[in-house]
Amino acid sequence: MIHVQNLVKWYGPTRAVNDISFDVPKGQIVGFLGPNGAGKSTTLRMLTGYLPPTSGLATIAGFDSLKESDKARRQIGYLPESTPLYLEMRVEEFLHFRGKLMDMSRPDRVKAIDYVSDRCGLSQIRTRVMGQLSKGNRQRVGIAQALLHDPQVLILDEPTSGLDPVQIGAVRQLIGELKGKHTILLSSHILPEIEKTADRVIIIAAGEIKADGSPAELRQRVGQGASVLVQVKASSESVNKVFSGVQGVESVQVEAQGDWTKAIIKPTPPGSSQDSTSASSALGVDDGDLRERLGQAIVTNAWAIREMRNETASLEQSFIQITADQSQVTNEAVA
Repeated sequence: MIHVQNLVKWYGPTRAVNDISFDVPKGQIVGFLGPNGAGKSTTLRMLTGYLPPTSGLATIAGFDSLKESDKARRQIGYLPESTPLYLEMRVEEFLHFRGKLMDMSRPDRVKAIDYVSDRCGLSQIRTRVMGQLSKGNRQRVGIAQALLHDPQVLILDEPTSGLDPVQIGAVRQLIGELKGKHTILLSSHILPEIEKTADRVIIIAAGEIKADGSPAELRQRVGQGASVLVQVKASSESVNKVFSGVQGVESVQVEAQGDWTKAIIKPTPPGSSQDSTSASSALGVDDGDLRERLGQAIVTNAWAIREMRNETASLEQSFIQITADQSQVTNEAVA
């Protein structure tokens, strides 16, 4: 549904997007993430036809975003980061205006406005002037106008910006309900929302794609993805010594907390000669479960235990680690 091939964008001497390629199949929800200045917004603008690429190809539903811009745009519902609204217009009036721009007949507009007003929580404010609305309600109008013409592709840049926690949950639910019917490219700085919503995440940094996979795959990529957290009543020195000697343990980090010690234990990576147990099975329930061996060590040493649980990395930790690694590589290259 979305096809990007060797896309490049130069701003004078600055290369904002550097030869990126990816595909988004029909019905998938993809989170598109990147730090400030990574080239994320530039890529979205090229996909929507607002910016021409310096080179490369971007197609929407088979239509070239540059050569067939009008046809490609008709397949897209776009919510930019700063929602462009005519603040002197009433909500319903603005939605009729947007429908006319998409060549929708009046009966189709009336039906579509009823639908998006109900889905986006606008039913009670349809007759209000948009300049009198809160930022959150204006954002909901922006989402409604993107959905109005029932596009095949939704490109949403910060759709939950300005919303309260209840409204954020409602938007997340709406996006989930649209899955399958629409292909969605979703950009947000609220990474827990991406983690709960997206089937797949693409991370861009320094104009290049640095990671592409499911949230679980990206969490596994960072070191904390397969850790076990344990709190026992023992000295940090003895805990470190005992746990370091357990089969399948790569490293132990200990922190003294009075009479108790908190330890974060990382299993040996897959393929290591020390232990054939993979990081994923180390957190499972099979015979190679690292927690079982740690439990045996605790019993042998007669330690009291307060907690033992899997310590899984969040998407936010993955994002920070991946983009930090790229910044370090870039700095080294400049030096």
